[in-house]
Amino acid sequence: MDKSAKIYIAGHRGMVGSAIQRKLLKEGFDNIITRTSSDLDLRDQQQVVEFFKEEKPDYVFLAAAKVGGIVANNTYRADFLYENLQIQNNVIHVSYLNNVKKLMFLGSSCIYPKLAPQPLNEDYLLTGPLEQTNEPYAIAKIAGIKMCDAYRSQYGCNYISVMPTNLYGYNDNYHPQNSHVLPALIRRFHEAKAQDLKEVTIWGTGTPKREFLFADDLADACYYLMQNYDEEGLVNIGTGEDISIKDLALLVKEIIGYEGGINFDATKPDGTPRKLMDVSKLHNKGWKHTIELEEGIKLAYSDFLNKLESNTVA
Repeated sequence: MDKSAKIYIAGHRGMVGSAIQRKLLKEGFDNIITRTSSDLDLRDQQQVVEFFKEEKPDYVFLAAAKVGGIVANNTYRADFLYENLQIQNNVIHVSYLNNVKKLMFLGSSCIYPKLAPQPLNEDYLLTGPLEQTNEPYAIAKIAGIKMCDAYRSQYGCNYISVMPTNLYGYNDNYHPQNSHVLPALIRRFHEAKAQDLKEVTIWGTGTPKREFLFADDLADACYYLMQNYDEEGLVNIGTGEDISIKDLALLVKEIIGYEGGINFDATKPDGTPRKLMDVSKLHNKGWKHTIELEEGIKLAYSDFLNKLESNTVA
């Protein structure tokens, strides 16, 4: 990408999009296009058509999506399927109509079958049933991958797909009902400490294992792949290391300094037993993460405290 290239980041206010924007600015790219959802509703095809016709971006990072944790995914199943399909269909198709040089579609590790072998290799896509609680979101993301490949095959579009593992970091969502596990744990342990609660209750048994990647590491990988990867299919982005929810909770508890107990509510769903990414393809392309989990949680907690001070935590 030339430093003067016009780059559109869809979803620039989210954790992923904002990290990509920081990375591009750091690398000297200053022709970055952004729109808030109130200015441009990506679910509205006509609005997307008019935006692309006016701005004519050279490159697109498609990081906009409706996202959430187990509760949100399982509660708003129709919304997660419909809205994500609308967003990606509009942006991918209209990018083709306006001769975008390259587009990166960002998906999620939840696209893989619930009981797929571990670690999750890119070839395991569509080899078994999905995790029920987030199936609508996963179906939408799988459709996005296949859409990018179809436009590459039929029209010669240079569209690539990357599948990040579980993310956390600056500008994360700490909403009590709609956040993912790590930011949810940060908020709950912080509030338990502040309120001097004797115990924190966590959904599930604590045995499922999850992999976590700091969002700025993801942005670095996306920047790298945008310049060094031009193939169909998908690329996993992660650390290749995982941790049990129980051990994660203990780590967050220690970093925050909460001294009470932890109760795991086994009557609540665990979700997928394990989701460890096979990142050998990414490593072979020449990229590896640099921010380890303990360091990343400390950075995320500092960001959470800053949000509290500025009254921007939902």
